[in-house]
Amino acid sequence: MFAPPAFQAKICAPDRLAASLAALPRPLVFTNGCFDILHRGHVTYLAQARALGASLVVALNTDASVKRLGKGDDRPLNALEDRLVVMAALECVSLVTWFDEDTPIARVLDCRPDVLVKGGDWPVARIVGAPEVQAWGGRVVSIPFEVDRSTTALLEKIRRL
Repeated sequence: MFAPPAFQAKICAPDRLAASLAALPRPLVFTNGCFDILHRGHVTYLAQARALGASLVVALNTDASVKRLGKGDDRPLNALEDRLVVMAALECVSLVTWFDEDTPIARVLDCRPDVLVKGGDWPVARIVGAPEVQAWGGRVVSIPFEVDRSTTALLEKIRRL
């Protein structure tokens, strides 16, 4: 029988977060997104986010949540289960979970991160959970893009080919 890879233990259902978070070292960094087709820009960003703390928690939009974002009728291309496994396989990711709501505020509140992070296209004032994280003494960081890549641009290129 095939045993699942050890990294799959990093996938955590939202209702089990409390126990899993207790085992992670602090400071805890939190980020979220679709991460539909993982590319160089994503992994660079995630590594930079992890460098801001001792642990990195990533919350992924569910498939329904992605569809409500208006990224296109065919998005996400990869189902949540696949995106969770790919994200969990990254060394810089400590834990991966998900959210079905339109924003990740419930997961931010569940995790109570020391550092809340989004990519450079998100000014700190627009980052969901910023006021809450700052209120408990945490930092909110918008990481500038080091590698300009986009899943949407990649899909447009593929469709042209």
